[in-house]
Amino acid sequence: MLYELLYSFHNYWTPLNVFRYITFRTTLASLTSLILALIIAPKIIRTLKKISMTQQIRSDGPKTHLAKAGTPTMGGIIIVLAIMISLLMWGNFRTVYTWVASIALLGFGTVGFIDDYLKAVKRNPGGLRAWYKFGAQVAIAFAIGMFLYVNPHDPYNTVLSVPFFKKWLFDLGFFYIPFSVFVIVGSSNAVNLTDGIDGLAIGLVAIAALANVALVYVSGHALFARYLQVLYLPGIGELTVFCGAMAGAALGFLWFNSYPAEVFMGDVGSLALGGALGTVAVIAKNEIVLAIVGGIFVIETISVVMQVMSFKLTGKRIFKMAPLHHHFELKGWQEPKVIVRFWIVGIILALFSLSTLKLR
Repeated sequence: MLYELLYSFHNYWTPLNVFRYITFRTTLASLTSLILALIIAPKIIRTLKKISMTQQIRSDGPKTHLAKAGTPTMGGIIIVLAIMISLLMWGNFRTVYTWVASIALLGFGTVGFIDDYLKAVKRNPGGLRAWYKFGAQVAIAFAIGMFLYVNPHDPYNTVLSVPFFKKWLFDLGFFYIPFSVFVIVGSSNAVNLTDGIDGLAIGLVAIAALANVALVYVSGHALFARYLQVLYLPGIGELTVFCGAMAGAALGFLWFNSYPAEVFMGDVGSLALGGALGTVAVIAKNEIVLAIVGGIFVIETISVVMQVMSFKLTGKRIFKMAPLHHHFELKGWQEPKVIVRFWIVGIILALFSLSTLKLR
């Protein structure tokens, strides 16, 4: 890794000692992934257009979306590449948690890539069969949960921490594995459901990733964790670099995905980012906090569940259309208004999630 190479010369040139600090490398990772996304995006977008990797638009949705037909999809490749290259430069792969988060990103991204490929190239509207897609997600999450369950370096590997209460720790035992699967798979699909209008999901991912930079850094810092009375988890501080890279890549992609979008991230991006956020939350014991910082993702998912249940039980729909952002579009809100207002709520929820560090 580049940072290790540079740091190895710190005895000869003292300023290189700065690379030992996670905060410095997180800043570098954020800037690197941001710049990489801005640089590689135009070429990848042109390539996606050339090979006809375009998004299929639902005819039963807001009519304004029909104009988006022909917009290239699978732009999530840009995000994943930017994150991984940045991590290879500034991340510490001697820490097992960096590997776990990277495997989650690449694993869920691969599932999304196959789904996008079938939709865009094979012109299969359904993409990857639902059970295959869900089964692959569960398998990846189960492998992660099992590893964390037997991880000897984590003294709290089966513990559920409740925010706002410093002594509310519940040992889930073996049930920690299915719980972690639920969190990771749920997070992955929640981001996927939210990715329905230009810039909405990726903007919220950037907000959540930035909040996680603070949450993870505190949990991995012995002095801060003791002062704020949160669980001290040795080694997870390196996930700060991962979250920083995710935030930078998300902002870089947003440059091209903002309204009107030049590219959509597709399932390869949404499933990967959601799975990564869920994995970070499980590692850092922030599973419940994830529901706060990613509150919009949760609300969007609940709106879909409510819509389906209501229609099956009563034959009536609660919303004009689910997920919730489409409901507001059909009520007459312009797409940019929906996006910005959801971002504002996302920022408020992210700030509230940070309050869990102090209010205990």
